[in-house]
Amino acid sequence: MDAVMKAPELTSPKIQITCRAVLFDMDGVLLDSVPSVERQWTIWALRHSLDPKKVLAVAHGVRTIETVRKLMPHLDAVKEAKSIELGEIQDTGGLRALPGAQEMLQILPPKQWNIVTSATRALAVARLGFVNLLVPDLIVTADDVKNGKPHPEPYLAGAARLGCDPGDCLVVEDAPAGIRAAKSAGMQALALTTTHAVPDLTAAMPDAMVRSLADVAVRVLNDGQLLIEGIGQ
Repeated sequence: MDAVMKAPELTSPKIQITCRAVLFDMDGVLLDSVPSVERQWTIWALRHSLDPKKVLAVAHGVRTIETVRKLMPHLDAVKEAKSIELGEIQDTGGLRALPGAQEMLQILPPKQWNIVTSATRALAVARLGFVNLLVPDLIVTADDVKNGKPHPEPYLAGAARLGCDPGDCLVVEDAPAGIRAAKSAGMQALALTTTHAVPDLTAAMPDAMVRSLADVAVRVLNDGQLLIEGIGQ
């Protein structure tokens, strides 16, 4: 009989996904940084006479430096990104771990999960530490890739660091750009409806969708595979 690790109680699971490794996005998946992100990008937008709503519409889920290059290509993107990053590191108001995140990371075997984030390493370590979530040794950040999401490079790097075939990985994402990156990398994608509208997530074609990690449970099978069960949207 397959070994079962402790997991949240579920009733009538509607989702069943098997994989060898789970690659998590960070913001909107493991922790809620929306208040900080929106405050800092609004400050930046107003400084440059931009509409904050239009800036925020493209800023979530992608690297800061790429957002700056897209919106204000004439600026020094490296300098601007560092300024925004510093503001986000210092702005911890409203920062919190999302439901189910702590429990899921505790259940998963250490060598079968990783974090792949569009945040820089400094920002990722600061946010994870503030909400008391584990920082994995093999985390992939904006500093580690040339191309950010929706390019597949970040998730391919995450799989490589775990020594796992991309086809055996499940990506957990909250942003359309991240879902597209996962699918382009040949991975399964589980979307969370924590930050984006369901139609936008659906358009990115995830394999399944749930409200948060609190709606999924993990079983470690005898052959080492992971079985993800959940209540779908």
